[in-house]
Amino acid sequence: MRSGAATWASDGWRRLVESIPAIIQIVVAAMAAYAFADFVLGHRTPLLTITVAAASLGFKRDARPLRVVRTAIGMTIGIVLSEIAVNLLGVGFWQVAVITLVSLAVARFFSAEPGFAATVLVQAAIVVLLPSPAGGPFVRTLDGVIGGVAALLATVLVPRDPRREAARAATTSIESFEEVLGMLVVALRGGDIASSAQALDLARTSQAPTDAWADSLGSALSVARISPFLRRYLPELQAQQALQRSMDLAWRNLRVVARRADYLLRDGRSRPAIADAAAQLQTGTALLRESFVDISTLPAARAAFVAIVRRLDPDEVMPHGTARDQGLVLALHPLLVDLLCATGMPLDEAQALLPAL
Repeated sequence: MRSGAATWASDGWRRLVESIPAIIQIVVAAMAAYAFADFVLGHRTPLLTITVAAASLGFKRDARPLRVVRTAIGMTIGIVLSEIAVNLLGVGFWQVAVITLVSLAVARFFSAEPGFAATVLVQAAIVVLLPSPAGGPFVRTLDGVIGGVAALLATVLVPRDPRREAARAATTSIESFEEVLGMLVVALRGGDIASSAQALDLARTSQAPTDAWADSLGSALSVARISPFLRRYLPELQAQQALQRSMDLAWRNLRVVARRADYLLRDGRSRPAIADAAAQLQTGTALLRESFVDISTLPAARAAFVAIVRRLDPDEVMPHGTARDQGLVLALHPLLVDLLCATGMPLDEAQALLPAL
């Protein structure tokens, strides 16, 4: 096993490598904003251009232009209110308290993220505690606007690759899906209640990676629609969005299957026929995941699911099973339909493949 220090270093290195595009984007935006304010407008030490540009972009997965604009507006309004307060009230202990209160209130209005409030407060503190620059009372407000505009332009003109984060989130979600199926195979084949409980626990906590995938795709599509450099990826991203929606539904149905299996296996009996079907589902899901790297595996994934669904008749899989056994087989039907749709098959065609009951 790796030591805690080795794990920390490995995670840090991976995080750094993954963040290089974001770092480049932030540096370009911040320095462009600073250069414009300094060399073009003559603002001395326009610190807020850097802080607003950097905070508006950040390292978040969601790099949608709307989020960047909303963040920049929230920060700039905080700066404006701080400048107004300083000019009307002056600078002192109670004035700082008032400005802090107003800045935090503005931040909470614009964003639910706790870190955003601290960021806005830093901008306000710069306005209150540092000497006023030459050029008038609202020079720093203009610097904030410049930083926000630079952040938005960087989103369009120096975009991060929208496919990389989405593909990474997709892989995480589908790998978890495969893992749950694998646990169910073990549980059903051996009547193992511990494995079924483990599968159910993992299925219940699966929404976070699925939501991360949806957020990454939403951000990627928003950027690709307005960036001339990424517009060519729109069809690919839209196809992946359709896949994500189908997999979201598949996850919901897999949770139902996991709950039914966990309840059913409390009798300690094995169900090898249902385990075989779950194992084939796992194989098809692995092929679906591989299609993100090699699209040629997508027909194989669809063929694997079609081969299962055509013979998933409860009377054939569990001819001597109880109603609950056959109910578990029936619970696989909507799951298979969702997985077939994830391969690009139309919903009506997928439903038509189900055995007649």
